[in-house]
Amino acid sequence: MVENIFGTDGIRGKTNTYPIDAETILKIALSCGHVMGKNIESPKVLLGKDTRRSGYMVENALTAGFISMGWEVNLLGPLPTPAVSFLTKSLRADLGIMISASHNPFDDNGIKFFDKDGLKIDTITEEAISKEIKNKPQLVAPNGLGRARRINDVLGRYTEFAKITIPTSFSLSGMKIVADCANGAAYKILPQILRELGAEVVSIGVTPDGFNINEECGSTKPEKAQKAVLENCADIGICLDGDADRVLFIDEQGKLANGDQVIGLLARAWMKKNLLNKNTVVATVMSNLALEQYLEKIGVNLIRTQVGDKNVSKCMNRQSLNLGGEQSGHMILADYSNAGDGLITSLQVLSVLVENNKKASKLFNLFEPFPQTVVNIDAHECNDFENNEQIQNRLEDVRRSITGKGRILIRRSGTENIIRLMVEHREKNNLEETIATCLSILKKTYF
Repeated sequence: MVENIFGTDGIRGKTNTYPIDAETILKIALSCGHVMGKNIESPKVLLGKDTRRSGYMVENALTAGFISMGWEVNLLGPLPTPAVSFLTKSLRADLGIMISASHNPFDDNGIKFFDKDGLKIDTITEEAISKEIKNKPQLVAPNGLGRARRINDVLGRYTEFAKITIPTSFSLSGMKIVADCANGAAYKILPQILRELGAEVVSIGVTPDGFNINEECGSTKPEKAQKAVLENCADIGICLDGDADRVLFIDEQGKLANGDQVIGLLARAWMKKNLLNKNTVVATVMSNLALEQYLEKIGVNLIRTQVGDKNVSKCMNRQSLNLGGEQSGHMILADYSNAGDGLITSLQVLSVLVENNKKASKLFNLFEPFPQTVVNIDAHECNDFENNEQIQNRLEDVRRSITGKGRILIRRSGTENIIRLMVEHREKNNLEETIATCLSILKKTYF
């Protein structure tokens, strides 16, 4: 069986180690160029990246590989992942690639792939690329080599596209907003758009140096932004991750609102305007049970998928739905974008805030989430819960004991060699007890 080099969201790893080393990245480009360039005359690929220093290495290795396969390479420079999705379709490219490890620290990097429609490439294509890596590359003749060129003003194109998603009369005049850009790909564009719309902006994480991306800032570390909201008496805080495809919000009281609250907020607002397709939204198995109960209460159906915005997007396309997302802040608003888009989500949330003329705390606190904890277990220290019937039976007994009061989810990470145990329960004491029981079953040292 051929190893699939792809995880839940493209290819990711520690920089200068497999698979994010120059040699392997070159092979990835050669393989991808062969698989996706078949029957295409003069194929074209777009390459974007976030602000990691290692992006130069990845970009150049990919460029060499695609040129060797006869592709035209268009270099976009630092910009958000959703901008690559948009530009791939807008510029009629055959493939879009974003170089980013998203919310991970600077020493990780990754490669995300978009097809000509701006959608994440499918599993069949991923498997074909993984298989082709082992083969000798079929290089083009010298007169068939591709070339590379840099496209200017891609941020301007994407900025105007994002602003089209809100009415021209929309204004943020009189609002003070904390914008945490995680020292990442949106460090210029988010504060700029908010100011253009009339807001007073307090910027955080807008001085990238190649190494400080996601460092004590952004959606994974929102504490600095929460403090800034309170200190500056801001109306709302916006926290992006390194490549700006996910976003979390902070109300004026400093309370964090994750993707579940945003799904609830937009679902209610869109349903009132008959804008929510089939009165149905898509979330993953990680979304809180309280969200599911809230949506049911307001007449909105919830479809759950496996973790990964690619799975959410696939389900939305299959069902012709226009709202979905992940608890982590990946929000897909299909009327506007095919990818998780922190900037467009921010504009839509701000639009609801302005339209209702209410404080953020009144709009975000739609439901009280069940206490939920995620525990990471080193895969080497974990029992074989996927194949051991005795372990499966014991875990099922625990699940049955909390039916209606909580949930248990156990899954392998798609980006790290760890097992994620998620437990939620209506009562905190029972949550901790359930976690301890699950760990006693899962960890080798206890079993």
